[in-house]
Amino acid sequence: MLAANGAFAASPETVKFASRDGKTELVGYLFKPGKPGPHAAIVMLHGRGGPYSVNQPGVMSADNLTMRHRMWGEFWAERGYLALHVDSFGPRGYAQGFPKHSYSSRPASVSEQTVRPLDAYGALDYLRSRNDVMADRIGLQGWSNGGMTLLSAIAQDPPRIAPDKADRVRLASPTPASDFRAAIAQYPGCTVQRDQAGYQPYAPLMLLVASEDDEVSPKVCATLATQLQQRGADIDFVVYQGAHHSYDDPGKTKQSHTPNKAAMEDTLRRAEAYFRKYLQP
Repeated sequence: MLAANGAFAASPETVKFASRDGKTELVGYLFKPGKPGPHAAIVMLHGRGGPYSVNQPGVMSADNLTMRHRMWGEFWAERGYLALHVDSFGPRGYAQGFPKHSYSSRPASVSEQTVRPLDAYGALDYLRSRNDVMADRIGLQGWSNGGMTLLSAIAQDPPRIAPDKADRVRLASPTPASDFRAAIAQYPGCTVQRDQAGYQPYAPLMLLVASEDDEVSPKVCATLATQLQQRGADIDFVVYQGAHHSYDDPGKTKQSHTPNKAAMEDTLRRAEAYFRKYLQP
């Protein structure tokens, strides 16, 4: 978290691991607790802007992560989780992400429906290879386009997106015990899942949206949440009145808006309690 002087703690460790797409070596940033493990863990998925700050264009490093991603990684590490932030865009040639309202022109190579979910599972595989991680206590968190990736990744019947038969089997019947134990999606676009007949998450889901979001529709997510409740899904749905897209950006611009500040504080509280409930032994 930010210290009194506005600085962050030491930079996270840079690691590399394979996506389940069978061809991409991903870069990740690992935030570690101060105490020895094994720890519960969290995979973090960035939004359409990518994981890096615009203050240093083209710099793909732990020192150039956005304030929000650094804040969340340290937030989890301070609470005893090993948090892995995944860069899906940089390894595919889009380190600076994509501009606002560019969704319709985004390349298929970074699709949140067919590609990025495989990155999430690649991160899961990597974390399970470590002896300081509890293999059956891993959660998933995503923002905006990363939240959309999350919704696809935790589908009870995921799309057949893996490159070979072995991986298709591994994605075919996911459960909280065998895959992600719980998930938190913040201000995602929910259109695909709303319109997908019978969409159901296999893991408990917390869905957090902002009423004044100018990038995605909170009403579409509200419809999805109602559908999931009717289908018996384990879902917590929260709308933050007056808050904006990316309300949890800790920078002065976002936090000077009172509803954003209130939403951020409530989200931190809810997220901590939620993952404590589902990830801690």
